[in-house]
Amino acid sequence: MHFILATIGSAGDLFPFLWIGRALRERGHRVDFLGPEQHAMYVESAGLTFHGLPADVAVLDHPHLWHATRGLAVVWEATRPAMAQLPMVVEALTQAQSNEQPNERRVLLAHPLALPEADLCRHASPGLKIAAAWLAPSNLPTVHDPLLLGPWPVPAWVPHGARRWLWRALAARFVDPVALPGLNTARVERGLPQVDSMVDYIPSIPDLSLALFPDWFAPAPPDWPRPLYQAGFPLYDPDPDAAPSAELRAFLDAGEPPVVFTPGTGNRQARSYFAAAAHAVAALGHRAIFLTPYREQLPSRLSPDVCWQQYIPLKALLPHVAALVHHGGIGTTAEALRAAIPQLIVPLAHDQFDNAARVTALGAGLSLRADRVSPRSMRVALAKIIDASSFIQRGARIAERFQAPSLEDQLCARLEALGSGERPVSK
Repeated sequence: MHFILATIGSAGDLFPFLWIGRALRERGHRVDFLGPEQHAMYVESAGLTFHGLPADVAVLDHPHLWHATRGLAVVWEATRPAMAQLPMVVEALTQAQSNEQPNERRVLLAHPLALPEADLCRHASPGLKIAAAWLAPSNLPTVHDPLLLGPWPVPAWVPHGARRWLWRALAARFVDPVALPGLNTARVERGLPQVDSMVDYIPSIPDLSLALFPDWFAPAPPDWPRPLYQAGFPLYDPDPDAAPSAELRAFLDAGEPPVVFTPGTGNRQARSYFAAAAHAVAALGHRAIFLTPYREQLPSRLSPDVCWQQYIPLKALLPHVAALVHHGGIGTTAEALRAAIPQLIVPLAHDQFDNAARVTALGAGLSLRADRVSPRSMRVALAKIIDASSFIQRGARIAERFQAPSLEDQLCARLEALGSGERPVSK
């Protein structure tokens, strides 16, 4: 079969697709990978055929990128130039391969924000099947608990009808005005009917939905799209044999396990976060590792008890640390759960609030809202999780769940069944 994988965003968005793409290739399928051009090295090192899409790196400095309610619109606008090319690239790939293997079945596996353009691809190539890769639970709207609208939890007593109204009201205010004009222009040009609501439209697109997180982290509520297959966390390591650098190894060996702080590899707006972190660890007498590609975000002078690293795979680093303070991205969250270390999540936007709430509910960590971060609040929260036996014990029990057999074969089998024309069924 021919599988086309299309994703956007940061490395956190990319890695789950690489996990799936490599598994499909190892099963003998042709795999074409479409993603932001700056991620070429990751895709090519995975042995997959890469087709670069334009990326707006200036969006990393947009003042509303990490805004709780406006951030999604910023991301949507920034990704539209790349997504506008998706139908053309997919059509070229399918036409070229049709000439060589006219009976080959094709599946397009798409990032949630690429689904509208994936739908256009299907109308141009009627035999094309679409699978959606939902990377985090909050990618999928629901009226069931737990329900957060940005950082604000919806109380359990609010009826489903009112919750549905809230979803639609928020989408009508923050999403539809940004997303629908360009989408409907593209649809009208192709003779397709216009879309009235993104909340209704997006979940209706895929022929199969893949939830790339386990049911113990987020059980599927009845209003998620069906057919649905719920897999485990697709933890992809671009360099599985990586080891700490000599500098980092010397730091780790020089004292007690440090606390790691990372606001995410794509965050260039974290100066106050790192300033609060530096004060907090100094007050508590702990050592720290600051993990960011952007040195300018850090205090100009770092204590000898603080080590700055541009990047190191979390799988290699986390077994050597006392705790992880992070933004709540789904990949980072999953790595911390696998490592069985306490987490302090400082969510900013997007799926991060929901991920933080789920970690807290599991008893694996705490959450601190970004707009409430200060040296004092960071210090108080850190003191609660470091060396706390309850978090360590609960984390160890959660980590045991990662010892289950790999779900790659089952996930690939679902995609193969979709491509072969079998009717997908939910897990």
